Order: sequence, then C-alpha cells, then structure tokens
Amino acid sequence: MQTLLFIEDDQDIRAALRLALEDEGYKVVEAADGNSGLVAFETESVDLVLLDLRLPDMSGFDVCRELRNKSLVPIIMVTAQTDTHDLVAGLEAGADDYVTKPVIAKELAARIRAALRRTTLLSASATELDRFIVRDVEMRSDQGIVLKGGVELPLTKTEYRLLHIFMEHANKVLSRDQLLELVWGYEYLGDSRLVDAHIRRLRVKIEDSPDDPKIIATVRGMGYRLLTA
Repeated sequence: MQTLLFIEDDQDIRAALRLALEDEGYKVVEAADGNSGLVAFETESVDLVLLDLRLPDMSGFDVCRELRNKSLVPIIMVTAQTDTHDLVAGLEAGADDYVTKPVIAKELAARIRAALRRTTLLSASATELDRFIVRDVEMRSDQGIVLKGGVELPLTKTEYRLLHIFMEHANKVLSRDQLLELVWGYEYLGDSRLVDAHIRRLRVKIEDSPDDPKIIATVRGMGYRLLTA
C-alpha cells in the first residue's frame, strides 16, 4: 500500500480527502501544519506529499523547499484557484503538480496516480542502457542520473522525466500539450504553466545562462526544442 502525506491545516478538508483517498487504496498520514508535516515525513515511508501552501506556522513554500532538499518524492501542492503567483512560486519551489480548491477528489486521485506512475517510469528507465549527451550535459539512463560537466545534478523525478523526453525527441519541437501528455500523462487535466515553470527550473540546472538558453530553446508560438548543436 502506498503512503500519502497530507499537510493541510483545515481539518474538514483533511478528513474528507483522507476518506476519499483511502477508498482509492492509499494510506493517508495527516499533518495540520508545516513542522508536524516535516516530522511525519521523517518518521513515515512516504510515497507522495500533498501540501497546502497556506499553513499556520510556516510557509508552504519553505516546507516544499525543505522536502525537496532531502528527497525527490513527488509533491502536489494545494492552492486557491485565483492565486497564480502562488502556483508559479510553488512549482518553482520544487512541487511537481498542483490542484486547486475546492479539491475534486476524483481529479486529485488522477493526479496522484499520474505522479506515482512517473516515479515508476523513472525507475524502469534506470534499467535501460541508453545514454544521451548534449554539450556538457550527460544523461545516464542506466544509472538514472544526469551530469553537467561531470557533476551530478539534483533533478526531481519530473525534471528528469522532462529532460529524458527532450533527449528522446532531440531537435524536434514539442508543444506544451505534447509535453503535458508525455511527461505528466495528462490529456485534458493539465495546465501549460506546469510546463513553463518546470522548464525554467530545468534551465537553471542545465544551462550555463538560463536567461539565454542554448540547450532547451523556446520556439515562439509552438513550444520548446532541445538543441544538439
């Protein structure tokens, strides 16, 4: 049974979603604030974190960054529908995906399944023997790592999956909708801001000058392309 950690200060939301997710076959560990959530993460074997960004004791962004500093576990943030700034900031803090309040249980379950499936796909790709090299960036799929200048990069599972898709489709333009489907597994649930925020994060890690990218280029009006030369 896979374990979800739900960090949310609203007891009614926690209770309702816990019941819905338990019906989906998950074990749900609850935490009412950031500090207790971080403690629970250390004491439980957690497969995925659901994180509210508005917590009573500390910023959800800080919780996200602290989790990301110690783990590649998938993080789905919970945010108000109108908080575009919070959405982008949460993704750039290290979250893999998001849901908006009021949370629809079936949509949340679909996003959880997709996030856990990406983790499974990453583990499977680590057994493949293919390697990709673009400039000083090397992806070793047999080891499940990415190196830049010989130094391993701390990529999240979603960033790794995103880069792997670009490497597999080198020099081809990929639209945001294609990336949502290939990386997140969404055909209609996704949001192009997911793609843009993760590409910004990935560029910070693989580009010499993220503001003047030479590896992942923006193709105006079409999407993105990984350049091999």
